[in-house]
This record gives sequence, C-alpha cells and structure tokens, in this order.
Amino acid sequence: MSSQTKFKKDKEIIAEYEAQIKEIRTQLVEQFKCLEQQSESRLQLLQDLQEFFRRKAEIELEYSRSLEKLAERFSSKIRSSREHQFKKDQYLLSPVNCWYLVLHQTRRESRDHATLNDIFMNNVIVRLSQISEDVIRLFKKSKEIGLQMHEELLKVTNELYTVMKTYHMYHAESISAESKLKEAEKQEEKQFNKSGDLSMNLLRHEDRPQRRSSVKKIEKMKEKRQAKYSENKLKCTKARNDYLLNLAATNAAISKYYIHDVSDLIDCCDLGFHASLARTFRTYLSAEYNLETSRHEGLDVIENAVDNLDSRSDKHTVMDMCNQVFCPPLKFEFQPHMGDEVCQVSAQQPVQTELLVRYHQLQSRLATLKIENEEVRKTLDATMQTLQDMLTVEDFDVSDAFQHSRSTESVKSAASETYMSKINIAKRRANQQETEMFYFMKFKEYVNGSNLITKLQAKHDLLKQTLGEGERAECGTTSRRDGRLRLPHFPWLGCPSAPHFVPHPALQGRRNARSRNQVFTGKDSGQAIPLVVESCIRYINLYGLQQQGIFRVPGSQVEVNDIKNSFERGEDPLVDDQNERDINSVAGVLKLYFRGLENPLFPKERFQDLISTIKLENPAERVHQIQQILITLPRVVIVVMRYLFAFLNHLSQYSDENMMDPYNLAICFGPTLMHIPDGQDPVSCQAHVNEVIKTIIIHHEAIFPSPRELEGPVYEKCMAGGEEYCDSPHSEPGTIDEVDHDNGTEPHTSDEEVEQIEAIAKFDYVGRSPRELSFKKGASLLLYHRASEDWWEGRHNGVDGLIPHQYIVVQDMDDAFSDSLSQKADSEASSGPLLDDKASSKNDLQSPTEHISDYGFGGVMGRTLRRP
Repeated sequence: MSSQTKFKKDKEIIAEYEAQIKEIRTQLVEQFKCLEQQSESRLQLLQDLQEFFRRKAEIELEYSRSLEKLAERFSSKIRSSREHQFKKDQYLLSPVNCWYLVLHQTRRESRDHATLNDIFMNNVIVRLSQISEDVIRLFKKSKEIGLQMHEELLKVTNELYTVMKTYHMYHAESISAESKLKEAEKQEEKQFNKSGDLSMNLLRHEDRPQRRSSVKKIEKMKEKRQAKYSENKLKCTKARNDYLLNLAATNAAISKYYIHDVSDLIDCCDLGFHASLARTFRTYLSAEYNLETSRHEGLDVIENAVDNLDSRSDKHTVMDMCNQVFCPPLKFEFQPHMGDEVCQVSAQQPVQTELLVRYHQLQSRLATLKIENEEVRKTLDATMQTLQDMLTVEDFDVSDAFQHSRSTESVKSAASETYMSKINIAKRRANQQETEMFYFMKFKEYVNGSNLITKLQAKHDLLKQTLGEGERAECGTTSRRDGRLRLPHFPWLGCPSAPHFVPHPALQGRRNARSRNQVFTGKDSGQAIPLVVESCIRYINLYGLQQQGIFRVPGSQVEVNDIKNSFERGEDPLVDDQNERDINSVAGVLKLYFRGLENPLFPKERFQDLISTIKLENPAERVHQIQQILITLPRVVIVVMRYLFAFLNHLSQYSDENMMDPYNLAICFGPTLMHIPDGQDPVSCQAHVNEVIKTIIIHHEAIFPSPRELEGPVYEKCMAGGEEYCDSPHSEPGTIDEVDHDNGTEPHTSDEEVEQIEAIAKFDYVGRSPRELSFKKGASLLLYHRASEDWWEGRHNGVDGLIPHQYIVVQDMDDAFSDSLSQKADSEASSGPLLDDKASSKNDLQSPTEHISDYGFGGVMGRTLRRP
C-alpha cells in the first residue's frame, strides 16, 4: 500500500511539473509566433507603401509630361503669333504678361513634378526596400538569440527535473532505511520483553549462550540499519539542497527572461525600424511641402503621425495586446516528497562547511562577472548610441532639390546624385551593418552574462540567508559579537585546496588493507572501477564540484607526483590523509591515469567509426550510432566509461559556478581518452574527437546500459563519504558583513608601518560604501597592503580606504615582491598559513601534467583496463 501511495505521489508531482513546463513551452512558441506576425505585418505595410509610391511616381511623371506638353503647345502658338514680336516690349500688356507667367509657372511645375517622381523612385522606394531587408535580417538575428534563450530556459528546467528526481530517489531510500531501523528496534524491544518474561531459573544452563547470541545479533542488525539510515538521510539532505538551489536559480532565470529579456528581444526586432521609417516619411513630407504649400493642413496630420513613431510605445502596445503570452508564469514551488517537511536549504553539519565553501566561491565569481558584465554593458550602450546616430541622421530634407536652374538637366543631376548617391549608400549601409553585427554580439554576450549572474546571485543570496540562519540556530547568542553573526572562517576559502577532514572509523586501515596489485589490477582486487578513478572522483564529488576551471587549471606538480606515488604503492591518499589536497592536483592525477593507460579507454581500432558519427546531424541518430559502437567493447571497459561519463555529466551541471560545461570538459578529456592514431592529422581530428566526447558526456544515460542491463558500480551524484568535517587548526571566526563589505580588512594605522606601493587606475570606479575609495582612470594610488584576493588597502587624495584589485595596475613591483607582499598581507588578515594560489592566475596555460612522462605510473596503472 505504501509503494502504491508513493507511486501516486511521485506521479502527481511529475504531472504537475510537466504541466507547468508545457505551459511555458506553449508561451515560448506563442511569443515567436507573435513576433513573427508583427514582422510579417511590417513587411506587408512596407510592400504596400512601395507599391503606393511607385504608382504615385508614375502619376507624377505622367502629370509632369502632360504639363510640359501643355506649356509647349501654347508657347509654340505664341511664337507663331504676331504678339510674339512685342514680347520684349516695355509696354507689354499686363494680361499677356500674366499669360507668360502662367506658362512659365506651368513649366516650373512640370520640372517640380519630374523631380518629385525622381525622389519617389530613387529615394523613397529604395529606402522602403532597405527597411524591408532590415526587418527580415533583424528578426532573423533576434530569433536566433531568442531560440538560445529558450534553450537556456529549457535546459534550466530539465536540470531542475533531474535534481528533483534525484532528491525523490534519495528521500525514498531514506524512508525505507528509517522503516527498517524501526523494525529492528521493534525486534530488539520484543526480544527484551521476551527475556524479561522468562525466569532465569527455568532456562537450562546450555540455553543461556544461545539467548545471549540472539540478542547480540539483533543489536548488530540494529547498528547496521542505524548506520544505513544516517547515510541515506545525509544523501537526501544533499539532494534536497541541490534541488532547492536549482529551484531558486530556475525561478530567477525564468523571471528575468519574462521581465527583462523579452522586452530587450522586442527592442532588437524593432532596432532602427521606426527611425528608418520616420526618415522615409520625412523625405516624402519634405517633397510634398516644397511642391505644394497649400496642402499643409492635410500634411500636418501625417506630420503628427510621423512624430508619434515610437518604438517603446509600440512595444508596450504589442505586449498589452498579447498579455497572456508575455506575462511571467508562476514560480516553481518546492515539491516535498512523501511528507518531507524540510523545505529550506539545510546548513547543519556536516554540510555547513561545504555550503560555506560554495558561498565564498559564488561570491568571488559574482564579483568578477559583475565587473565584466558592467564593461560589456558600457560597450553595448556606446554601440547603441552610435547605431542610433546612424539611423537618425537628418537626411530627409529635400528642399535643395527644388532649387531651379535654367537647365532641366542640372535638376535631374541634383535629384539623382545629391539624395541617393550609390557610393554614399554603399558606405552608409556597410557601416550600419558592421555596427549592427557588433551590437548583436555584445547584446548576446551581455544577456548570457546577466543570465549567469542572475542564477548565481539567487544561489548566493539563498546560501547567505541559510548560512546565517544555520549559524544562528547552532550557536545562539554566544556566537554574536558587535551585533553581527559570526561564521567559521577557513583559510582555504577561495583557494583550490580541498577541506580538511577526518576519516570515518569504518574506513580506517583501508590504505594498508590493499596491496599494490589490488589497487592497480582490477582482476586481482575484484574492483570494477580502479581505485585511483574511484578515489579521485569521490574526492572531487565531495569537495570540488564548484571548483572554477577544474581539469583545466593545472595543479601542483609536486602534489600530483605525491598522490601518484601513493597510488603506486597501493595506498589511497585521498581517503584518510590529514593534509589538505588541492582539487586541481587530484583532477590532474585522474587525467594522468587515463592518459597513461597502455590501451586507451577508446580503442584506436574504433577511432574512425567514432569520428564518422560527427557527420550525423541528427543528435538522436548520432547517439544511437555511438551506442552501437561502444557496446562492442569489453564489459569492464563499459562499466568504467559509464562511471566516468556520469561523473563528467554531473560536473557539467555546475558549469555556472565551475565554468566547465560539456564542451570545455571534452576539450580537457578528448586527447586523454581518445588518442589520435598515427598518420592522422591531429589538428583536424582533435575538433571531431572533442565533439564525440561532448556528445557522450551530454547523452551518457542514453548511450551506456543501465545497471539492470550491465551490472557494476554506478556513479552517485550525492556521495555521503566517510568523512566528518572539522575546523581547520588555523581557522578564525568571521562575519558575513565583513566578507560582503569590509572584505576582512582592518583599519590602516600609519604610512610608516608598511612599505607603500604605487599603482595606476585602469578604469573609473565609484565606491559603493564609505570604506571604498572612488577614483578616475589614470589616477595615481598608494597601496599599503593586500587586504584580500580582490582588495587592497591604500590611499587616494589623502583618504584611506579599500581599492579594488581588478581596477588598478601595480607599478614597480616584480613577481617576487608581489608574492612576498601578498603573503604578508594575507598573513596579517587571516593569521593563518597562506595557500599558494598562483596556479589559478594561469588559467590559459596548459597543465604541467600534460608533459609528464609515464615513467612507471602509466605503465603500472595501464594494466587496470587492459583488454583481452
């Protein structure tokens, strides 16, 4: 009955989620339909306008020719008459003079209408044709960006669905373990009551040991179920935390899209349309006003309509008309599973330290992203202003075309060359399209950056609130000082080092229990996953999923060698090592292991078959083809592949924080897992290799068999681990306020206490708090010491305060002095040991582990996956 209830509950949750997703998908589709209809209506409008002005130009030309014939008819008649000889006589009669002036005016009107025809044909209609091209081009570009936005939203919702299912699975396991534990407790209570009812005098002497053994068995069973329940409960807590964080990020992304991105997308579709159309109508108005001043009353109406061309007003009108399509949907609500009453991120131990690390990593990442996105926004604004200047140039006044001369040919030349010269048109069009391309590139970059900031900020704020409430609940009033909440401070926060941990008693002795053959030979040890792979992945799962640039940033060569040598000795240095391990070094060991295999994970015999799958454009067909190739490999290899790529897929889900999406991971693992055979061009093949690895990372669930189809270890996203967190021996208390505002700095006392350093400002900066200094680009600054990774303490214009590191260039300071100064500043700020963070500043350099020779490590571990 309980399983049936569980099934119904899960089904209802999934149905409600799918209904909400279906509604959003419908809205997204209708949005494009609405924008496409708007574009089609504009094209139809422009087409009608072109046809109208073409017909009007024909009428004006016909009218001009008719006037010319009329004037010539009566002029020839006058020349043949006797009155013509008195043409220049000073006593010319006034009626005749009037008649001459009428004929002259007729010829002038004929020239004016010919000019009007030339303006309509070579100016107005050409402009309308160009606007039609612009509408089609801008809508196409906007649609591409809109599709990318939609894919991002669907990706976020799919990730939410994945973590929700993971949370449900672990919560179900937790409930099952709890029921088993209660059952064991009932058995123990039953055994105890039964023992109390029987008199000890009635039991035979030989039955007492048997009774004692039964009690011990029940106690042992209870202990095992208690341990299993604790482990499952911890997994459930982690899965719930991931679910809530993704829930917050998803709601923030969707809200931003409907509130900001849709409006910006409509602006992109309208880019220059109203301004260009206004210029065209002003050209028409100028011609008509100069041709016939008596029509001003009627043309004023059109003038008012042209003056009222407003893209913002039209955008609001469109959105009001389609209110149901553009209004933001309801926020995703947390769906508790099977009566789970916890609906907030849990910040209690042992996950508190992990969340605190993640909080500081998010804080550092957000600071960098905001600065970068602000610079992109400034560039975007400047480009938009340039584009608006191009589109709003006042070239619609054609009054010069009506400056008549005695020669009709000169009027024609002015009409054809002055207004719409082909050279000027080509130049203006080229500049406009080039600026448009740059604007769209920056707009895309800004939207992507702001989307990422929105999601990370939502996670950051939720973690900040959770950590504050968790510390308040745990420490109470004893944890407060100066009215601010104190949180544990770890010296490794912001650095790539892993946290300090203490091994679980159940894992003690694991290092000595395995020999070298058992660690590196799967057949001898009975391990389906090699120890080095399992241990490194487990360590990264526990401490490095949010590590920025993991597998791309190189680790310490010394530490890589140390970990590698420990594995070669048959030890597991990552299970109970009391020293902190650099995450990047652990990642380097994992890559080094696969690179050193005698037989690559992907055999060279199947290289061409795998590369040929890139030619398949349909993703489903490509996945199926890769699956058919990989199922021919030995089962032990498929098990390891399934484990590894499930881990890489899980790691890519944190790409907002670690900046390692499937493509970046494929770049790191492509050369390691899939060697290019001799005779192949490495440059041309490497891109195909990376695409294959990327496809497997994204679609690993569809490619590899399930545990039912192929038995073997399966990667778990929420690993409980066998460790318990403990504070670093060098940790100090810190506050959230200090991290956010003071950045851990202390007031500077005097200029003579430390050596001053000169710096030059790279950009303008406006302080956001009284502690932060404001300065202009090129300003000279004095630095006292490094307050943190992102801030200096210094002076500007006689005022002491904080100076952002990324806005300045330090002068007359070599690397050695910089390192010693940073060590001195960090030592003063944290009173703890300084962790070397030089590697993190070299993100674009190749990992030094790429050049490590096998010298025994690859040869020994290469036997782990040797194929028969």
